[in-house]
Amino acid sequence: MSAPPALQIREANAHLAAVHRRAAELEARLDAAERTVRAQAERLARHDQQLRAALDELGRAKDCEISALQEQLLTSEAAVHSLQATVRQRDELIGQLRPRAKLLQDICQQRPPLAALLAALAEAERLGPLSDSAPGHLLPGRPGPPLANSTVKEEDEDEDHLQLAVFGTTV
Repeated sequence: MSAPPALQIREANAHLAAVHRRAAELEARLDAAERTVRAQAERLARHDQQLRAALDELGRAKDCEISALQEQLLTSEAAVHSLQATVRQRDELIGQLRPRAKLLQDICQQRPPLAALLAALAEAERLGPLSDSAPGHLLPGRPGPPLANSTVKEEDEDEDHLQLAVFGTTV
């Protein structure tokens, strides 16, 4: 076998060197790609962990808010029941007071005639008793004819004693 010519050896060496450089370049690119993939995987893992933590935090916040809202709902329902009971009590009180209010309205409507009656009685009292010169009329201290509205005690019936009627403003 004969030795290959030097040019062929140099070309083969240059080719081997180029292949070796290309292999080294590819290995460097592969290492860089692996580092990039690892870095991306780590970033994705961290991001995933952050998202899980955020999701867990959101879940806890949601549960706290639901709990607070349920408590507020229970408090509101208790307040509603209390207010409904108060309304029922007030309705009962209104039902009890309604007839009394009607009675007071009736009394207020009767006030003008009552005031006129009291004024007339006051005028009669101001006029005073009749003098001795008017025959047939009652005088204080003297017996007179029986009155239809006079009151007689049962033990005084046989004594034939009647109470004297005097005008006054008291009933």
